[in-house]
Amino acid sequence: MDPTADDAPHPFSLLEPGRILDALQAAGWRGDGRMLALNSYENRVYQIWIEDGPTVVAKFYRPGRWSDAQILEEHRFTAELAALEIPVVAPLAAAGTTLHDHEGFRFAVYPRRGGRAPELDDPDTLAWIGRFVGRIHALGAIAPFEHRPTLDVESFGREPRAWLLEHDAVPPELLPAWRAAADQCLDAVTAAFERVGATRTLRLHGDCHAGNVLWTDDGPHFVDFDDARNGPAVQDLWMLLSGTPEEMQRQMVDVLDGYRDFMPFDRRELQLIEPLRTLRLLHYSAWLARRWTDPAFPAAFPWFGTPRYWQDRILELREQLAAMSEPAIDVP
Repeated sequence: MDPTADDAPHPFSLLEPGRILDALQAAGWRGDGRMLALNSYENRVYQIWIEDGPTVVAKFYRPGRWSDAQILEEHRFTAELAALEIPVVAPLAAAGTTLHDHEGFRFAVYPRRGGRAPELDDPDTLAWIGRFVGRIHALGAIAPFEHRPTLDVESFGREPRAWLLEHDAVPPELLPAWRAAADQCLDAVTAAFERVGATRTLRLHGDCHAGNVLWTDDGPHFVDFDDARNGPAVQDLWMLLSGTPEEMQRQMVDVLDGYRDFMPFDRRELQLIEPLRTLRLLHYSAWLARRWTDPAFPAAFPWFGTPRYWQDRILELREQLAAMSEPAIDVP
């Protein structure tokens, strides 16, 4: 079995405190022995206190997920954003690089930035976030990522569906219903993308939900560009919305009120919100299944893979199918 394959065991179990501190010291940060594991499943992330300097956050990358070129491309993007005084948390450089390697573990070190969840029911907060997403996209529109992937129906929908089927992830008694719902949804998603037609592709944050936007008295700052990729602008906007279609429409008006100060928005992309949500749901199920050999996943998601889980996913996909048949939200 390939130890770097998505569904293979990986060496995170070897990432014990001594090795973490040795890795940081080799890169130029000498810890004082205190560390705190932060909430992260895809990678391993630790807050580490430094003897003669400010506290840092170290992110150890999941083996086999990204190439060095893809990681460094993300780092360059955040560095470009930070140089424009856009509030992102970019990795720190040491010995001329932001990507370090120690005993086979690749990692990056970040300054510690605190914050709280943004109040997404506040119009001013949404507009403020929208302005900074607009600035991120203004830079992201200059040139696409060369090494990082593009969000599309194939990579976020068809491929995850195929993986789940090939690996018998869905219980046999629920497989026909799940496969029918997934196939109908993918047909609807494909039709929506075809109906909208070609849209501008940008470098994106890629996972711009409220958990990756930390709020301070000075406003928002954006963290965790680990899922950065090429895609349509609306991908970085729709995850800020919640509630009924009417509520989401009002929220999008507020977000775009700030966004359009720095970046034009193609209103056709509003028709992609529910299709993109559907792709995320399919991708999420496959993500959980691919990571199941990581001991952190069964502990954190004990409900995954149960008949109840897949029954809920079938219902969810059917609800998405209905949502995609309704008129999309619209804004002036």
